[in-house]
Amino acid sequence: MFQLGKTIVSEEIIENDFVCNLSACKGACCIDGDAGAPLDEEEAEILKEIYPKVKPYLRKEGIAAIESQGAYITTEDDELETPLIDGADCAYVIFDKKGTALCGIEEAYNQGDISWKKPVSCHLYPVRVQDYSEFAAVNYHRWHICDDACSLGKELQVPVYKFVKQALIRKFGEDWYSELEKVAEKFQEQNS
Repeated sequence: MFQLGKTIVSEEIIENDFVCNLSACKGACCIDGDAGAPLDEEEAEILKEIYPKVKPYLRKEGIAAIESQGAYITTEDDELETPLIDGADCAYVIFDKKGTALCGIEEAYNQGDISWKKPVSCHLYPVRVQDYSEFAAVNYHRWHICDDACSLGKELQVPVYKFVKQALIRKFGEDWYSELEKVAEKFQEQNS
């Protein structure tokens, strides 16, 4: 672990390689698991605001889940998340013609209907950020459904932190990312 500003960062985001391989996993991270995408308060409000523009892109099951649960939910632990369809798929998930799970929010963004890409937790994956009162922990999350992404990342030699560059900049800013790159360079020099 190393510190960058008010973050504690795991070396694993430098040591490990990762490139999403949607043709292999079919977007399983959006449909597997038992929780929705983590949200912060600002993102929850954004979801409420943009829902009317995102709704046309969603499946009827997703619309039903959102209209019964809300644009976001609050868990028993007081955490904010996207709602799920029957405890499985994210309510915002859509599928392409090949059966690959995609994000309805991101599709509305790609079509120019909204200016917000998607929850930062989704954009950051496989990096997970846990906020604490004094700092944020930045960690690499391993999930067996991403084994193909790890293999592709290794083949293409793309470290996790480079794969999620835009998301890290979105979350922490350009200066923070520049500092991360310096740490990564030193780390790679020491380990080559």
